Amino acid sequence: MAGISRKYRMLRRSHAMWVSRRVWQPRLVFWAGAISIGLISVLFALLADRAQPLFHVMTGNDGGWRFYLPLVVTPLGFVLCAWLAHSFFPGSQGSGIPQAIAARHLRDEDDRSRILSLRLVVGKIALSIVGLACGASIGREGPTVQVGASLMLQAARWGGMAQARGLILAGSAAGIAAAFNTPLAGIVFAIEEMGRAYEARTNGLVLTAVILAGLASLGLLGNYTYFGVARDTVAFATDWPLVLACGVIGGGVGALFSLSALKVMRRIRRWNTLQPLPRTLAVAAVCGLAVAAIGIASGGSTFGTGYVQARGAIEGTPLPAFFFVEKFAAGLLSMVSGIPGGLFAPSLAVGAGLGSTLGLVFGTATGTAALLGMAGYFAGVVQAPMTAFVIILEMTGNHDNVIALMCAAMLGYGTARLISNEPLYHALSRVFIAEAIRRRRAEIVPGTGP
Repeated sequence: MAGISRKYRMLRRSHAMWVSRRVWQPRLVFWAGAISIGLISVLFALLADRAQPLFHVMTGNDGGWRFYLPLVVTPLGFVLCAWLAHSFFPGSQGSGIPQAIAARHLRDEDDRSRILSLRLVVGKIALSIVGLACGASIGREGPTVQVGASLMLQAARWGGMAQARGLILAGSAAGIAAAFNTPLAGIVFAIEEMGRAYEARTNGLVLTAVILAGLASLGLLGNYTYFGVARDTVAFATDWPLVLACGVIGGGVGALFSLSALKVMRRIRRWNTLQPLPRTLAVAAVCGLAVAAIGIASGGSTFGTGYVQARGAIEGTPLPAFFFVEKFAAGLLSMVSGIPGGLFAPSLAVGAGLGSTLGLVFGTATGTAALLGMAGYFAGVVQAPMTAFVIILEMTGNHDNVIALMCAAMLGYGTARLISNEPLYHALSRVFIAEAIRRRRAEIVPGTGP
């Protein structure tokens, strides 16, 4: 009888736990946060896709006077975005991935809320769309990571959940998964790029967030591959020199982008110290004018994300031989200008252009070369080879090229490490961590802050 009574008490305790509000409220809020990431990511994608055609319609492509409108529209748009980001949405500048990484290292709630908040969700989405509408060479995928991390952190506040670091990781992964419809890439991104010191106990959070955000995205857009389906397959008997070239050259060019961006942005930060707002706007105006000039010289192909050009290359249409150089410059200028916007899509476009050019040199199919160029270059920029080949694999729907993409990505990563041992996103995240430390010191000892 004593044993039966003990089992009965345990069952009652278990039942009480499962119907307890303290147990279910955090879970429901977490699930709602993950679903909202999927829905908002889809909305962001739809608005971003409308912004780029709007710019092309406004500026025209017939060689008339409207073709030169970017010389006015693009610098003004850059200045507007930089001013709004500096004055109303501080912390929204740039990709958004460094902010999410920094937030995982910050322990104070006030410090986290400065770079991850609902206010920044609004600002990041709005300013990224404005940037695309004025011709900036930016993407929406990095911003979606900051949006996802912000939404999940807010869900943690509302639900009374204590695992802030794990939830930021889960929100970031869900953002990538929903932005590209690449659930595996979202998980790999969380492990390789965001986590670095990944904790096994966050597995459930990451997987649940990716699944729910993915279901929300699929419910609205259906199942799709971001770049369509790649038909070409790498033949190692004849294409291995191209694999080596795309990996080594792509990784080297990617490392050059990363190294250049870090050095230029450090100099700009030092120069801006005395007069932050005027000099920030001056940098944005100069970068915007340069992006406009490059866009006009390239016939308009470097404006926007570069999605159309990358997809065309994957489908077999060769890109101009120097497209990757022009897109490289436009992407670098857009990044250092200080306006909100990511570099995922522009980097993939640069990689596709580089691969297309190498394909012409080696006499290989453009589609195959574009895929390999994307893997090598992207791995070189972000120094995250697993994320690079998995995301390209899922975006193109061709699993015949797994080994080739792995090789190109690993060669790109290895080459980039020889040139620059500082991963781009993690180097940029230290800027936000340093700012938080300076603010804390200024609060303790007045006059020591910026």
